[in-house]
Amino acid sequence: MTESSDRGGQADQLSQAERLVQLEHRLQALEDEVEVTRLILSYGPLVDSGDADAVAAIWEPDGVYDVDELVMNGREQIAAMVTSEFHQHWITNGCAHVIGAPRVSVNGDDAVAVCYSLMIVTGDDGFVVRRATANHWRLRRGADGWLVTTRTSRVLDGRAESPELLASGMASVADPTAETE
Repeated sequence: MTESSDRGGQADQLSQAERLVQLEHRLQALEDEVEVTRLILSYGPLVDSGDADAVAAIWEPDGVYDVDELVMNGREQIAAMVTSEFHQHWITNGCAHVIGAPRVSVNGDDAVAVCYSLMIVTGDDGFVVRRATANHWRLRRGADGWLVTTRTSRVLDGRAESPELLASGMASVADPTAETE
C-alpha cells in the first residue's frame, strides 16, 4: 500500500466519522422534536381525564400557564385549575381539549412551539367548539427531560394578540431564544 492510498483511506474514514457525527446531531434533533411534541399533545388527554398531578407535572415547578382569563404560576395552581369545580363541570358534562400538531423549534436545551387548540363541549345538539385558541409554548430540557416553562394561550376571536402570538412563535423557529410579548 502506498503512502497516498493510506492518506486516501484516512480521508475516507474521517469523512465517514464526520457523516456519523452529522447523523447523530440530526437524530438528536428529531428525538427532541418528538419528545416536545408528545409532551404538548399529552395535555389534552391528561386535563380531560382530570389527572391534576400529571397535568401539573408537564410544567417546571415554577412554570406559568397564561390563559386569557387566568394566569397560573407553579404546579400547585395548575393542578388546582384541573380540580376546580369549574373544570370538573366540563369533564362531567363532556369535553375534549384537542391540541393541533405543534410547530416545534429546538435550540440546545430550549424549545419553542406554536399550535392551535380547540375546546369541544357537549351542547343541546351534540358537540360544539367552545373556543379555538392560539398557543405559544416555551420548554426547557433538564435532568427530568423536557418540561414546559411557559404556555401562553389566547382565544382566536379577532383580537390582534392571538395571531401575533402565533407569529412570534414562528419567528422563534429562526431564533428560539427570541422573546415573545
